[in-house]
Amino acid sequence: MAQSVTYGIDDVFAPGHVGELTQVIPTELVDAVLEETGTLERRLRRLPSRVGVYFVLALGLFEHLGAGLVWGKLVAGLTAAVPQTSEKALRDLRRRIGVIPFQRLFEVLAGPLAQPSTPGVRYRRWRTVAFDGCGSLNVPDHERNRSWLGRTPRRHGPSGYPRLMLMTLCETGTRGLIAAAFGTASKGETDYAHELVHHLTSDMLLLADRAFDSNKLLAEIAAQGTQFLIRATSTRRPPVLALLPDGSYLTRIGGVRLRVIEAEIRSRTADGD
Repeated sequence: MAQSVTYGIDDVFAPGHVGELTQVIPTELVDAVLEETGTLERRLRRLPSRVGVYFVLALGLFEHLGAGLVWGKLVAGLTAAVPQTSEKALRDLRRRIGVIPFQRLFEVLAGPLAQPSTPGVRYRRWRTVAFDGCGSLNVPDHERNRSWLGRTPRRHGPSGYPRLMLMTLCETGTRGLIAAAFGTASKGETDYAHELVHHLTSDMLLLADRAFDSNKLLAEIAAQGTQFLIRATSTRRPPVLALLPDGSYLTRIGGVRLRVIEAEIRSRTADGD
């Protein structure tokens, strides 16, 4: 079991001394997560686990910089003497902490951000949410990454770097993340969407683009009691069960009774097209 560590009032890594991130993610929360996951240091170190958490978060903010430069940004505003550290020490710090505290921290912080009066986040009584994915994230070409991500096949051979597929369920308007899943880019967005369905609730209205209209996924979303508005592919021709006065019609897809609205949507670009 890890033991709690007390920091002195003049300690450079005391609460409030590791940058603006502590204003968003309080040190008390980080310490609680570290203790809960058993990753709090057993003895006081020059680079304690708490600092390691903020360092990894800063790596995400400055993704194009090396570890040493990110560390410099993290401690640039400190007036006290900062321990001199090497990239190897920072690497060892990350390995010592592992991934579990960050997963737990995300679980605690993820969720809708909007208040009832926030504009652009609701339709009638439903909170509007959306699936959003990205499959173009390159990760370092390291054997550990290749072992589980592989390389995306291309016409002239595999891609130069392993690629990561990130799929999220987010609140519209605030873009607050409610849940996320990621893994190899050889799987599509819909595959990862299945992993996020259980985060949907009956007070949500899910908005999604085409490709999310598979029968199985629609049935899973409906089983959550969630309302949804999903753009269907143009090749889909669902059966017409009943015509409605406004030109839409009722159908059944994947065992779910749905209303289909056929519409042409036009938008004007900045140059007038």
